[in-house]
Amino acid sequence: MTSLKSVFNSFDEVYVIDKSIHYHQYVPLDLSENNQILSKINLENANDFEDFIEKYVTKNNAAIAFGGYNEVRNLYKRSTIFNENDKTERNIHIGLDIWTKAGTLVLAALDGIIHSYQNNTGLGNYGPTIILQHHFDECIFYTLYGHLSEESIAKLKIGTEFKKGQILATLGDATVNGDYAPHLHFQIIKDIGNYYGDYPGVCSSTDLHYFLVNCPDPNLLLKIK
Repeated sequence: MTSLKSVFNSFDEVYVIDKSIHYHQYVPLDLSENNQILSKINLENANDFEDFIEKYVTKNNAAIAFGGYNEVRNLYKRSTIFNENDKTERNIHIGLDIWTKAGTLVLAALDGIIHSYQNNTGLGNYGPTIILQHHFDECIFYTLYGHLSEESIAKLKIGTEFKKGQILATLGDATVNGDYAPHLHFQIIKDIGNYYGDYPGVCSSTDLHYFLVNCPDPNLLLKIK
């Protein structure tokens, strides 16, 4: 059976954000609990968060910041959806975040069809979200695109085909994206189960092994250097 790794290795030039912004213009961003700089910034305020991102990108002569896979973050403490009780606090990010401006074009990573979409409202949530289903040989998997604009899901239909690199959506701002600085949450999912228009993007340490297996590092596909 074809493996996801072999599928990923068969593709070059995979972009999920405006292809005119090349990967050499990306800079890694550490939002982990170990980054002491973050203690001086009010990340609970989306405007301050966006200002921090913009200054960081400019300082590094870049256009976009990215990172966050398997990263333990304090960012989620502000929202009850991640902290329903102390024993199951979800604070480990299992997607890849790409930080750039609201309205930026979001592209389909690979050929696929619309599996589902939904506006996941509430503080800390995805906001408008699209999930694509991909089928290569015997291999079926999914890609999730979170924190989109409301317009991105207004006229979608289940089963609609999208080609690799085709415009899928645009990024939303803090008023619709869960109150974050604008960014794309991109995630690969092997087994989506019964989820529809949604899938956990943050997990607890208890469930980490399962999610790292079921949601491999998106950069294995994107290959951002």
